[in-house]
Amino acid sequence: MEFQSINYIETPLSTSGLKQLLRQAGLKPLEVLRTKEDAYRDHIAGKNLTDEQLIAVMAKHPEIIQRPIVVRDGKAVLARETDKLRELGIK
Repeated sequence: MEFQSINYIETPLSTSGLKQLLRQAGLKPLEVLRTKEDAYRDHIAGKNLTDEQLIAVMAKHPEIIQRPIVVRDGKAVLARETDKLRELGIK
């Protein structure tokens, strides 16, 4: 299967791009955070941030976003478990 890989550490997503990706995946920002990263501890841990604020931090510090997030035909899944790819019709 052909695919395009986007390294969002090297090419970070904008806040609007992140919002669209989360919407496609049906996920909240908190559901895709890597909580063991320094940026998480520095900018998120112990703070009561809104989704908008979380997305802004994610855009500035993409290393806190779990990966891979796979997009196909306008739908996305967080594919940390490869079984999630079935939701996109990928076997």
